[in-house]
Parts: sequence; structure tokens; C-alpha cells
Amino acid sequence: MSTFLSGVSVFLSTVALICGGYAAYEVVNLRQTLNNTVSTNTASNATTTPVSTEKTIPPEPQVSPEKTIPTPATVSAFQPGQFVQPAFGNKAKIELLSAKRIKDPETANRDVVNVQMRIRRQAADGIADTDTISVVNTIARNPDTSETYKGISANRSTGSVSLSQLRPNASADAYIWIRVPDGVNNLDIFVPDTAAFKNVPISS
Repeated sequence: MSTFLSGVSVFLSTVALICGGYAAYEVVNLRQTLNNTVSTNTASNATTTPVSTEKTIPPEPQVSPEKTIPTPATVSAFQPGQFVQPAFGNKAKIELLSAKRIKDPETANRDVVNVQMRIRRQAADGIADTDTISVVNTIARNPDTSETYKGISANRSTGSVSLSQLRPNASADAYIWIRVPDGVNNLDIFVPDTAAFKNVPISS
């Protein structure tokens, strides 16, 4: 009887060992299968959803061409040195710098021409105390109608420039405001004791 029980016990132990080994084998296989599945899914996701490192550059905005705005026509000023005349014979030279139409600050009308000039002494000697350019007495004339225009007032001009006060080849700038109706574009200008300046354009 004891021999039978011993044999049964050995048989059951052997069966338990076989079952335990099989179970361990299945667990190892299950783990390998799970690991392979996870690796495959990860690789698949990495392949199908790549991450782009390039920056997207937005398209340049379309700029409409600028519209050309017309500008009003203006009268061109004369060139430097274009209007130069002798004064007191050859003792001096007067150069017109500009003849520009401006607005009268008192009336707001554009019926004033500001005539600017440069008076240069030429002679080294022979200048008398009476050799004076009376800028305030400058007058202008309409070359088309022969109408004459005078300065507005004495305080709207330099007054007079004495040549004796200037050194040889030295110069002094002067100006005078002359009342000239709007619409007149050219003038003959007469500075005392100076040759006439003909057909001087008025700039605006």
C-alpha cells in the first residue's frame, strides 16, 4: 500500500513540473509577442507621421501699384549767372538770384514778387561815396503791356548798398518786394544805375 502511494506521489510531482514548465514557456512567448507588437506599432507611427522641421514661409503680400498723383505745373526759376549786368559802368556787377512770387502777409493775395540780387564791387579804386545802388527804387515792367510796377514800401527792401562800403570783389545781397498782379509771369527789371534785366521769369 505504501509503495502505491509513493508511486502516485512521484507521478503527480512529475505532472506538476511538466505543467509548470509549460506555463512558464507560454508566459515567455506571450511577452515576446507583446514586445514585438509594441515595437511594430511604434515604428509604424514613426513612419506614417513624420515631424517636419522646416518652417512654413507665408507668401509675400500682393502690393498694388501706386497711383500717380499729378502735380501742378510750376514756373522754373532761371539758372545762376543767367542774369548779370554791370552797374556804374564797370565799377560793379549785379546778379539777379531769384524773382519769386509770394503771398502778401497783410492781404493774403499772391500779387507780390520778391526780387533778390547780389551786388559785387569790381573796381579796386575810383569808387565815390555817391556810388550807391538804390535797391528801394527798383521798378519792374510788364514786357507785354509795358505796365510798370514799384516796390511795396521802403521797409520791404534792403534800401541802398554803397559800393564804397565793399572791398574789391566783395559782395552784398539785397532784395525788394514789388507789387505785380497775379498772372504776370515775366518782367523787365530796372535797378538804378544798372543795365536792364529783360524778360526775367517769375518762379512760384
